[in-house]
Amino acid sequence: MSNYINLIPELLEITRKAGEAILEIYHSDADFGVEAKSDDSPLTRADRAANEVICRGLEALPIQFPIISEENKLLPYDVRRNWKQCWLVDPLDGTKEFIKKNGDFTVNIALVENGEVVLGVVGIPAQDELYWAVKGKGAFLIKNREEQSITAAKFSQMDAALNIVASRSHLTPDTEAFIAKYNSPNIVSRGSALKFLLLAKGEAHVYPRIAPTMEWDTAAAQIVLEEAGGKVLVYETGEPLRYNRENLLNPSFVGYGQVIGE
Repeated sequence: MSNYINLIPELLEITRKAGEAILEIYHSDADFGVEAKSDDSPLTRADRAANEVICRGLEALPIQFPIISEENKLLPYDVRRNWKQCWLVDPLDGTKEFIKKNGDFTVNIALVENGEVVLGVVGIPAQDELYWAVKGKGAFLIKNREEQSITAAKFSQMDAALNIVASRSHLTPDTEAFIAKYNSPNIVSRGSALKFLLLAKGEAHVYPRIAPTMEWDTAAAQIVLEEAGGKVLVYETGEPLRYNRENLLNPSFVGYGQVIGE
């Protein structure tokens, strides 16, 4: 695992290039080429372009692992269950936000080892920001080519006016009921993996997601939040999210900064 940090410079460059491919389409006057996938979620030319950049980049790394990407054909679990390590990739997380042109979309690349995320890189192309983390090495933000460590905020669940992050596209009644338990919370609405990153930077405290997500939506940002001092727990069990499961649909979960007094 200690050697994984050596992959970070190349992964950051892959993520940056994928972001450039997305922005080229984002800022163009051309049609985004929006299609509906089998689950009715949107797919654009930018999703495909970023996926090509990422897969080509990962396949050129000095160390090779299988790739699970939202835009690739998924291999059966009978094959995947034998993988000790694999990449989990969402080349454009927040396609709906991309189509709305609000900037809330990310590029997500994670490395999973025995079901646990051990490395993650998240890019926010519209903000020219890159986040990365390796298990046991801390979490970092690169902005304007300058790198700084990031730390999640410390708070008590009883504190008033906590910043609770919710999805712009998936605010369910169960999520609203969860939020209502807090003392005069401030609701922060953002899209894609940005919600985890707000917690990792200390700008928000709790992120309940009592609604569907896929493994590639969460893996990279989860390790960034965890290495910043936070955690991501399954809503029903309180266990950490695991990966490369038979069903890649995540259970409901809650992300937290650094909770004190538990």
